[in-house]
Amino acid sequence: MAGTADGGGGIVLWHTSMSLDGFIAGPDDAMDWVFEYTDAGGGEAGDVMASTGAMLGGRRSYDVARRDTGKPSGEAFGGAWSGAELVLTHRPPGDDPHTVFLSGDVREAVRRARAAAAGKDVVVGGADVARQCVAAGLVDEVQVHVLPVLLGAGTRLFGGPGSVRTELEPLWVRRSGDAVVVRYRVRKGAARADG
Repeated sequence: MAGTADGGGGIVLWHTSMSLDGFIAGPDDAMDWVFEYTDAGGGEAGDVMASTGAMLGGRRSYDVARRDTGKPSGEAFGGAWSGAELVLTHRPPGDDPHTVFLSGDVREAVRRARAAAAGKDVVVGGADVARQCVAAGLVDEVQVHVLPVLLGAGTRLFGGPGSVRTELEPLWVRRSGDAVVVRYRVRKGAARADG
């Protein structure tokens, strides 16, 4: 699915896993529950890896990934993917040579990620940076692996200050292991601040 409508390179894809009740992280940013479903999204996750040239996330997601893997960055998709990893933050840790730390506007961060992706897709992760990208009209598509668990609390897929109602066009729905994987195209110009 790489490529924009104008043929100018890869897309910006918000790619995440979510519990059935709408959480992408549990209480205290717990992510261990995601790894209980290792077969979930198998083929689709492989397709995403193959088409991705760069990943963009926020500092909170970066810290959670380091905590949960016990390793510095460079281990995306369990180490099965390699490419440019960028983190939008006002607090760069300074001890990770594998990651580019950016501060400032999300538009500039996406521009830098697109340049680093060299014509391939940019995957956006985390809740806050993804919300900022959606609000700015920068996300082209959204792919969510809905996992068969109800968490009851945690970090919601979408919402909070700055969130805008955004219309999506369904592209496909597939079953993959225990997960249901859904992919949508963002209808450009359809974001409304009244949501």
